[in-house]
Amino acid sequence: VQLQASGGGSVQAGSSLRLVCAASGRTLRMGWFRQAPGKEREFVAGISASGTNTDYGDSVKGRFTVSRDSAKNQLYLQMNSLKPEDTAVYYCAASVVGWTPIPTTQDRYTYWGQGTLVTVSS
Repeated sequence: VQLQASGGGSVQAGSSLRLVCAASGRTLRMGWFRQAPGKEREFVAGISASGTNTDYGDSVKGRFTVSRDSAKNQLYLQMNSLKPEDTAVYYCAASVVGWTPIPTTQDRYTYWGQGTLVTVSS
């Protein structure tokens, strides 16, 4: 499985961005993580194979929405009301194991994309 993330950029606080992750190969659980400079990589959002079940990190709940299009084999992260503290490199990740509940730790994801940088200025 190969993952290619895109859609990052530089925006002002309050703006929106949509990240896209194109996957090759079959995946079950997919997720987004992010890593800010000098900080640990943290869970942002995860989604089941059907798209029915989702989970979010506390800091993005109510602002970010994860979704996927199985026909296109793509994962999305709609980010609204962006804050400077959302600045990070965002990574998409995938697992071919149907973990339940949605995994929120890096060790449950086997495949990783290269990351896309999101910079939010105040």
